Amino acid sequence: MERSQRRLRATWFSGKMRPMEYRVAQLEALGRFLDEKKQDILEATAADMGRPPFEAEFTEILLCKNELHETLNNLSRWMKDKHVDKNLVTQLDSAFIRKDPYGVVLIIAPWNYPIYIILVPLIGAIAAGNCVIVKPSEMTKNSERLVAEALPSYLDNDCFAVVTAGVQETTRLLENKFDYIFFTGTPSVGRIVMAAAAKHLTPVTLELGGKNPCYVSDTCDVQNVARRVAWGRFYNAGQTCIAPEYVLCSVEMREKLLPALHKAITDFYGPKPQESPDFGRMVGDKHFQRVQTLLRSGRAVIGGQTDEKDRYIGEGLDFT
Repeated sequence: MERSQRRLRATWFSGKMRPMEYRVAQLEALGRFLDEKKQDILEATAADMGRPPFEAEFTEILLCKNELHETLNNLSRWMKDKHVDKNLVTQLDSAFIRKDPYGVVLIIAPWNYPIYIILVPLIGAIAAGNCVIVKPSEMTKNSERLVAEALPSYLDNDCFAVVTAGVQETTRLLENKFDYIFFTGTPSVGRIVMAAAAKHLTPVTLELGGKNPCYVSDTCDVQNVARRVAWGRFYNAGQTCIAPEYVLCSVEMREKLLPALHKAITDFYGPKPQESPDFGRMVGDKHFQRVQTLLRSGRAVIGGQTDEKDRYIGEGLDFT
């Protein structure tokens, strides 16, 4: 890991990443990775989390392509100096904002979207002219292996590196100086990342999820709301940071919403959701047991069945 960082630091000082043409070439290489490794991505996410092909293609591939196209279409404009108004002190000078890259960037990715949340910050880091070290999640072994083995063959290895690491190795990795850190994960690990970054005054982006209430008014279209809530909550088997976490509504709306939700779930996943090809699985035993414990803390009114061998948590709704 240290050798990779020294190599990238030397490349950064050489200025290799500064020309727009070079950045465009690396971004286009990412596009080829998405095209040529599409089937591998679908298979890896299915093996890791039982991810249905439609979900994987939409989230891990199409959203990344959208980000890529947006970046390529706007990169020349984003790189231009921005002229600003002059004040009395700068009246005789030229005044502008120049957008410089940070340097060597570290991206620590989570397990729930193991390709998307690597590539989106990577696209931004490349566009800005940085060298990048990517650390995939060790919890999604197949996706981690795909990124580690395939991605370096598309990108310039003088400027980019993939490191595979568990908790101890990642802790040692964070002891090194980076110029920017992008981390997606839990608040507890986010504190560790921020504390390590603070020692070097390294700026960070922390995406730590949160609580996402969903308010349902008495005047809404109940069927539409039920389908939207069910889609947002059960997409990726509920393993999404911004999924609706709980619903706030009146007692009267609750009586209408529950049967509508039951119908929406049946429409989406059939009468036996565990047999549906459109519903994923929990990423690991630890997460399965955590959610199973949560289900026991309330009263399930829809679903809530569990199967530890299959890491299946049924689409559950409860009152607490």
